[in-house]
Amino acid sequence: MKKTYYLFNPGELSRKDNTLRFLPIEEGENGVEHPGQARYIPVEGISDFYVFGSLRANSSLYNFLGSNDIAVHFFDYYENYTGSFMPRDFLLSGKMLLAQASAHKDKKKRMHLARKFIAGAAFNMQKNLAYYNNRGKDMYPMMEQIEKYSSRIEETTTVESLMGIEGNIRQAYYDAFNLIIDPFEMGARSKQPPQNEVNALISFGNMMCYTLCLKAIHQSQLNPTISFLHTPGERRYSLCLDISEVFKPILVDRTIFKVMNKRIIQAKHFDKQLNRCVLNPAGKKLFVQAFEEKLSETIQHRKLSRVVSYRHLIKLECYKIAKDILGMEEYQPFKMYW
Repeated sequence: MKKTYYLFNPGELSRKDNTLRFLPIEEGENGVEHPGQARYIPVEGISDFYVFGSLRANSSLYNFLGSNDIAVHFFDYYENYTGSFMPRDFLLSGKMLLAQASAHKDKKKRMHLARKFIAGAAFNMQKNLAYYNNRGKDMYPMMEQIEKYSSRIEETTTVESLMGIEGNIRQAYYDAFNLIIDPFEMGARSKQPPQNEVNALISFGNMMCYTLCLKAIHQSQLNPTISFLHTPGERRYSLCLDISEVFKPILVDRTIFKVMNKRIIQAKHFDKQLNRCVLNPAGKKLFVQAFEEKLSETIQHRKLSRVVSYRHLIKLECYKIAKDILGMEEYQPFKMYW
């Protein structure tokens, strides 16, 4: 099975026959650079790269990556997603593009899909809270608030009012984090930049989920720039934001609860600067390891009657959305039932 590779150190990526060679570049005394130990990766086993350090590569390397359907996602030091190199769209469909654009322009159809994303996200948030409520933490006040806001989803008539409900649901949900997470307090949600450790993990994890959705969309016939809940904008893949709403409680938040409550990530794994808190390289590695473990977990899919991984669930979500857009089957967001 193909794997995702994470490049935390600065280095040079090059092709050697059908193998990729990554040469880390280390900085010694007086700023003098020297090469580290080279690592060789068979191209057949690579799904995509996540690049957190500076990367040296030439156009022939990207041509090689593109021909092998390998994406490269880039992040800056402050955990911000900055862009992706995506292989050529080999599943392009004019029929799907027209149908997706038509669904966005159709107010009724757009609201139908937008409501589904919020309803799915709220359901999965409630399952997280119910899990901890059953383990002695009083989640009832937040669960009741989310239930109250969720009951208004079907009454909304505009995307703007629906986004307002989503904001209220998420605020009630984040209020529970201080009860769920033992060693740290979240406080108010802060981003760009995050102000504390919990907010830093949320921002970092959400960007990871966003890029996962981008990869899954690329493997379908959907267009990532045409969305339904979030407003399409310049230079962003807004459909990734829509789909990630459903999966952030399952993938990101559960990983955060694990790494913090089990003390896998501690205060020493963050860099605190003026008005900003970010994971340091060691912290990123620990979070990514836990996140990959979550993606590799499998469940018994009720409808398919077979075992699938959480990573594969995102791709299945794209197929379900495409079927709804084409009028083949009503979209039902993935919901946790365990």
